[in-house]
Amino acid sequence: MITDYSTLKTSIAGFLHNSSSAITAMIPEFIADAEARIYNDIRIKSMETAFTDDIAAGVIPLPAGFLEWRFLYVNTSPVQKLDRKDVEWIYQFYPTRDAGGIPKYFAREGENIIFAPYPDSTYTVNGVYYKRLTALSDSNTTNWLIENAPDVLRYGALCEAAVYMIADERIPVWEQKFEAAKRRIMMTDKKERFSGSVLTMTAG
Repeated sequence: MITDYSTLKTSIAGFLHNSSSAITAMIPEFIADAEARIYNDIRIKSMETAFTDDIAAGVIPLPAGFLEWRFLYVNTSPVQKLDRKDVEWIYQFYPTRDAGGIPKYFAREGENIIFAPYPDSTYTVNGVYYKRLTALSDSNTTNWLIENAPDVLRYGALCEAAVYMIADERIPVWEQKFEAAKRRIMMTDKKERFSGSVLTMTAG
């Protein structure tokens, strides 16, 4: 049973049927690579994180562990929703990068987000973004995936171990189980988001 980082490593070693020191030493790398694949593919409520920061010199740095924005708005009265645009669009339609008003659009530029119109004051931007869970390690032994979906970590790590496995017939099975586990996480999250909703009739 997987309950923490140590038991996850033990489970992976057991599935590999290989207790050599070379493979055992690589298991943390397999897990880290699996985490990277998982965060490329899934977006769930447990990864949502509240965001707030002030625009300084026309930009806001991306937060630590950033994956993707869910929504952003300028905290004015009334609030101003921010629509995402490409960087090229920002510079094409708002080439003058000086005080222009309350921002309506944003774009990612490197490790920052920029705004248009260029802000004419120090505005606060709030919102929600998807963030990587804290990486598993000997010092961080558990997270949401360990507690709720340990199989996705196990099969993801087994898939990553494939580079060390030659002509192993189990690899396609592990890939199938990994994909199935990711789909199950997403479906469960989707059901939770809409649970408790009641259909209502609206007069037209």
